[in-house]
Parts: sequence; C-alpha cells; structure tokens
Amino acid sequence: MSAVQTDKQTSPPQARASDPLGNVGYYGRLLAPALTRPVAALEVIGVMALVIGFCYLLRPADPLLLHIGFPWLWLVAAIMALRYGALLGVLAGICVTVAWYALYGHVVGAEFPVMFFVGGLALVVISGHFCDIWGNRANRLGSINSYLSDRLVSITNNHYLLRISHDRLEHDVLTRPVTMRDAIMRLRDFSPTHSGAAPDMPLPNIQGMLEFAALTCQIGDASIFPVTKGRVEHVAAASVGEPFELDSDDPLLRDCLEKSALSHLRELDETGRSAYLVCAPLISASGKLVAVLVVRHMAFLSLNQDNLQLLLVLLGYYADSVEHRAMVDAITQRVPDCPYEFALELARLTHMKRASNIDSALVALVFARGTDGDSLFDQVTRTRRALDVLWAVRDDQRQVAITLMPLTDENGINGYLMRTENTLKSQFSTDFERSHVAVHTVAVSSSDPGDVLQRLLQRCGHHG
Repeated sequence: MSAVQTDKQTSPPQARASDPLGNVGYYGRLLAPALTRPVAALEVIGVMALVIGFCYLLRPADPLLLHIGFPWLWLVAAIMALRYGALLGVLAGICVTVAWYALYGHVVGAEFPVMFFVGGLALVVISGHFCDIWGNRANRLGSINSYLSDRLVSITNNHYLLRISHDRLEHDVLTRPVTMRDAIMRLRDFSPTHSGAAPDMPLPNIQGMLEFAALTCQIGDASIFPVTKGRVEHVAAASVGEPFELDSDDPLLRDCLEKSALSHLRELDETGRSAYLVCAPLISASGKLVAVLVVRHMAFLSLNQDNLQLLLVLLGYYADSVEHRAMVDAITQRVPDCPYEFALELARLTHMKRASNIDSALVALVFARGTDGDSLFDQVTRTRRALDVLWAVRDDQRQVAITLMPLTDENGINGYLMRTENTLKSQFSTDFERSHVAVHTVAVSSSDPGDVLQRLLQRCGHHG
C-alpha cells in the first residue's frame, strides 16, 4: 500500500455564499448598495447640490427646470430614494425645496409651484417605499439562505462521515486502534458541552483532540496553528511529537490555505520543496478557517487516501462546534441533558429570530408510558420532517417528543399537529384526546433559549 493523491471530489464541500439580489456587478452595487452607509445623508445632499449647480450652469434663468415639460430634478431625487430608501429620498426633496426658495424666492411675483412639489414628493416617497420593502425582503431571504447553507454543510459532513466510517469498517477495521464510532464518541468529549471548557477559549481541548487524531491516524510530529483574521499564527495551539517552528512560505502550507482543502506532499510538482507531509485546514460549519494542522512526520503506510480522508473528517467534526460553543453552553447550563446538536440548532434559530425576526417553534408531545403510549411515541418520532431536530425525553411515567421546527410560524405548528393527528387516526384509530397525549408549543424567541427550553420541559412535567 503506497501513498496516493487525495481525491478532491471526496473532500467535504464548503458553504456557498448566496446573494439574494443576484450578481449585479460593480455598477449595480454602486447604484443600489446592499447597506446604507452612515454618510448617506451627506451623499444625498452633495449629489442634489451638484445636479442643481449643473442645471444652473445650463439654464441660469430656470435652474430647477420648471418650464421644460418634465421634472428632471425629481427623477434624480427618485434615484436617491431607490438607492437609500424613503427617508433619504424625502431629504433629497427637501434639497429641491430649499433650492427653490434660494433661487426663486427673491424674484418678485414668484409663486410657489405647489403641484410640482406635491407630485415630485409623491414620486420620491413611492420609490423609497419600494426600496425599503424589497430591501427588507432581501435581508430576510439572505438570512434564510445562510441558515439553510449551514444546515446543508452539516448534513453533508454527516453523510460524508457515515460513508468514511463504512469504508474503514470494511477495509481497515483490524488495523485501527479504535473504530470510527468510537472515534466520534471520543471526539464529543472534547466539545465544551462535555468537557466544561471556558467559553472564551478559541480552540477548546485542542491538545486532547490532536493527540487522539494522531493515535487514530498514526501521526508522528504535528502541530495545530490557529488562524486569526486570515493569518496563520506562529505559536502552535497544540503539538504532538517533537515541536517545530512554522514556515509561512512553505509551498505545501500555501497550497492548503489557497484551496482551503487538505494538501499533501504528492500534490506538489517536482520543483516544490516542502518540509511537511500534510497540511489540513480546520473549517467550521459556516466555512470559516479557524486553524490549520501541519504534519511533519507520520508512518509511511498511513500516507494514503483513506487515512487522509479520515483525518479530514475528524478535524471537520471538531471544528463544527468551535463557533457556536458559547451559545450551546448557555443552553446546557439550564438544561444539562439537552443533546449538543439540539442545543446548537436552537441557538442558531434564536440568533436568526433576533437578527431577522424569522419564526421557529418548539413542539412537545407528551405520551404516557405503556404499550399504547410507546407505539404512538415511536410513530411520531418516525414521521418528523427532514428539516426538524428531535429530542426524545423519557422517564418512568412519561416520554416526551420535543421537535424543533425551523422556519415555522403558528400556521406551520397547526399544520404539523394536524398531520400528526391524522397519522395516528389512520394507523391506530385514535387521536390526541382519546390517547391522553398532551400538546405543548412555544415559539422560539430572541430571549434566552435555555430558559425557553427549561420552561417547556417544566410544562411537560419533566424536571430532569
């Protein structure tokens, strides 16, 4: 068995950046910026003053172009409203009004053109209102697309992890000190929710994770270097074997950082000289590069495609919990039994509610223990939506199915309960009332998600 080139098509995909307004190009962004800058009011005043000054040079007797048949100045004000919104559009209209009093007010017999200004301001307000409505819609769509992109990356990583686990069990299970399942269970111990690490640590328990990855993938000398603002730090956060200094100009390291993918020695051409064997990035679920693993020595037979893919999976599994560990800790402090994935999803949806006012919901169905209750409980847990996250809570008297439903408002909750009850009627000829199934619902709010989940469990009669 020899070292082979890593298949780029099997590496975990990165999150895609979505643009809800489309690829409008440089001039489109210049005309319609995505965000309103603090100096926008000065820009509006400056543009209107420049246009009015230009018109004054063209027609000194009629600088506001009142007598040429079309209100061209209001067209400029409408463009400002489409660019910045209704409020700054009105500011552009005020500039036109001030210009009239400055240029026409001193003329004897000059009468203020009421309909000219009323029609112009109406045009500006309508244009600005259109800008505000579609800007808010674009922001909401951008937030939803960002959330769905995070979910897609997480699901893809889980699928990739499952496929690698199957391959390792089939081809190399006897040569491994631990199985893939044991490796994942061990990696969960390094997450902040299990280890009690400080929430402000940038890479919690990184030393233990690296030691376990080195044992699993037969790595000799290796170090993990944090990445801060796109720059690789020279002080290692964790090391195994003999420590070494990082060479920032090493071609293998540059190739890894440019591609944001695992690179090894066989990928360099004959002119490339590297002191390292493998460089692998630690990329979080959102696509952010948080650190890079640099391997200087490892067993020759371990430098193969399967082993490198396994290493990349272990690093990705650890990196997924780095960004959200503080929010997850805030939930598990209130509800210690809450699973990590459930807490992570609840924290994401709480942040989405706070940032974009997008609704999500928690639905809890309480079943009594017993043959009938167990059958109904199993049926409900099997029929959940693919987008939902389920947490099953059991004790001696009851069992609770808590479903976290992203992007779901009150109508969506009613639809879910109706579909679930119809399923129970068709399968067991019963409903919630006859089966004594208690239903508790709560909307995901922008407040403390741990407190919301704790109060829901108390309503369900669970005090664990």
